[in-house]
Amino acid sequence: MQYQAQTPDQYMAQIPEDRKEPMEKLRAAILENLPDGFEETMSYGMIGYVVPHSVYPPGYHCDPKLPLPFISIASQKNFIGFYHMGMYADPQLLNWFVEEYGKRVKGKLDMGKSCVRLKKMDQIPYELIAELSRKMTAQDWIALYEKNYKNR
Repeated sequence: MQYQAQTPDQYMAQIPEDRKEPMEKLRAAILENLPDGFEETMSYGMIGYVVPHSVYPPGYHCDPKLPLPFISIASQKNFIGFYHMGMYADPQLLNWFVEEYGKRVKGKLDMGKSCVRLKKMDQIPYELIAELSRKMTAQDWIALYEKNYKNR
């Protein structure tokens, strides 16, 4: 679902009531644990955590006017989406997350390439997402991004 929001706070004000508390907790887990160098903003119609141009002037290769995306969260029609580009780019990090998710959450992980679909609001692994948010600095992400995507 796309919301017409210019800021993360405007986005949060528009989501359905039953999603507000889980989204607020998810947002807090990310904000409180993300290393320095990232910035919260709107990105692709979602709340995004990006490497701003002040840290990485080249921006995103798909559209250099945009900052380099890293994590996004969104209230979708049937789930909350948690998108982490680092897991998409780093198989070791992905394997760690999948293994830890299985230890901490009952039920099957519903995941695409970089999207974790959180369908059960009472089973969102906030602490696991907090740990994942701490695992990669902005400089780590820039190096991995440049290695995997920049010069393709």
